[in-house]
Amino acid sequence: MRVKVCGMRDPENIEALSQVPIDFIGFIFYPLSPRFAAANKKLEKWLAKESPAALKSIARVGVFVNAELEDLLNRIHDYELDYIQLHGTESYEYCKELFSLWEFSSIRRASIIKAFSIDAKFNFDTVKDYEPYCKYFLFDTKGASFGGNGEQFDWSLLEKYQGDVPFLLSGGISEDSATAIKQLKHPKLAGVDINSKFETAPGIKDIASIHRFIQELNQ
Repeated sequence: MRVKVCGMRDPENIEALSQVPIDFIGFIFYPLSPRFAAANKKLEKWLAKESPAALKSIARVGVFVNAELEDLLNRIHDYELDYIQLHGTESYEYCKELFSLWEFSSIRRASIIKAFSIDAKFNFDTVKDYEPYCKYFLFDTKGASFGGNGEQFDWSLLEKYQGDVPFLLSGGISEDSATAIKQLKHPKLAGVDINSKFETAPGIKDIASIHRFIQELNQ
């Protein structure tokens, strides 16, 4: 079970997190988010020149919401991102255009995670057009904002997903969710994405809580 911790922006907190066995670390590049990574002017330089060696084994994910392609590509380069998570209403044509840009240029490229907001009315067939372009899907709770709503959706809805792309589960996951997650048997469940339920303040994670969660998840 892979673990992504999202919404990071404080170097000291990131350094502490790098000592925990996680697979992805997420940086949010949506200006309206209280966890907007670029609000910390020191973060970009710190990641490039001062971050600990342990962080190099953790994949960097940039989270974007309906971003202009130029801004997205600049962030991939400046923050040395390994993945981009598209958390808005981006179309599959948007993903296709990214692939075209990468194919015909030498700019840094990143794998794509496309997020979808799930409720009882969601049609999982709508994700099929994205399959050629995405390394992972992310299934989050449909709410008033683009992610960060802190609520779980009905996980039984996951049975309706019959696609080939592995997915990360997101939305309101807390330390107490580990047992229920272990009971999910979907063949394409690759991991979880955690954020607000593990915070002491926006962008500041409770490292001990994350460590306990991972230990329980892996038992």
